[in-house]
Amino acid sequence: MEFISHGPAETEALGEKLGHAAGRGLVLALSGDLGAGKTQLVKGLARGLGVTARVHSPTFTLVNEYGGGRLKLFHLDLYRLETPAQILSAGIEEFLSPDGVAVIEWAERLSGPGSGVSVPGKFMNVKIEIVNETERKIVYDDFGA
Repeated sequence: MEFISHGPAETEALGEKLGHAAGRGLVLALSGDLGAGKTQLVKGLARGLGVTARVHSPTFTLVNEYGGGRLKLFHLDLYRLETPAQILSAGIEEFLSPDGVAVIEWAERLSGPGSGVSVPGKFMNVKIEIVNETERKIVYDDFGA
């Protein structure tokens, strides 16, 4: 599926739609440059899951957990992890079969030779590309959202 977002509100609206459709155990693998809108998508996803807490990027904490919604949301950010050893030692694998929904920013760092990370069945890739200052191209796997 491909979606052109014309601003943060549209990116959040797509995330909300995905959140409404998400089921337990889903892992969303987000990729895109800094400022592409990954966290905006997660804010909408949280709203779609019924999470009312303020969502922010877990760049310095690795993972933020949000409850209070239909499903728990685990928001991970791998930006500061550069090697497969760092990713494995950070305990990422426990979030690859979540009791809720997990979203992993910079998920492209999970793959590649020697990563040692096994990807689960309920895995949805979401790539956000910056088109220009206001537009983003979001390409994602269709799971009925």
